[in-house]
Amino acid sequence: MTHNVLFLCTGNSARSVLAEATLRAWAGNRFKVFSAGSQPTGTVNPFALAQLQAEGISTAGLWSKSWDEFTTPGAPRMDLVVTVCDSAAAETCPVAFGDFLRTHWGLPDPAAAVGSDDDKRAAFRQAHRVIQARLMAFLALPASVWEDRAQLKAALDKIGFVDARDATGE
Repeated sequence: MTHNVLFLCTGNSARSVLAEATLRAWAGNRFKVFSAGSQPTGTVNPFALAQLQAEGISTAGLWSKSWDEFTTPGAPRMDLVVTVCDSAAAETCPVAFGDFLRTHWGLPDPAAAVGSDDDKRAAFRQAHRVIQARLMAFLALPASVWEDRAQLKAALDKIGFVDARDATGE
């Protein structure tokens, strides 16, 4: 069974796009993957695109879009919505309504990085490492966990605490 997954953030220009493109590249036909924002910037951050390209992940078809696209008649019905905004930085996470499972995988916004282009690239690289670690944990969930909503919710919420060291051993 294919599940629809929506990564949701405020601007839909960095974290949610990194997650969308990466899961799409890794998931095969297990998931249909989307991203959106409550206040989309209208463009994908060029450092996000460069990070994906550096990892060999396709950037085709990526664009910053509103979550309104997923509330219209005929829009794909989501099974899972993952918010990736950083509540620790007092960033407002979008609130989504609907009959789907929700989880939060908060992550500092690499687009907020200041300094040189090298500093910004490093921030995107680090954010992508965390996203990759979480997506590895997500893809490692056994298919049977999708049969028990409470068990799935607990597993998904736990993934929100996975960081890059959990995947790299650093």
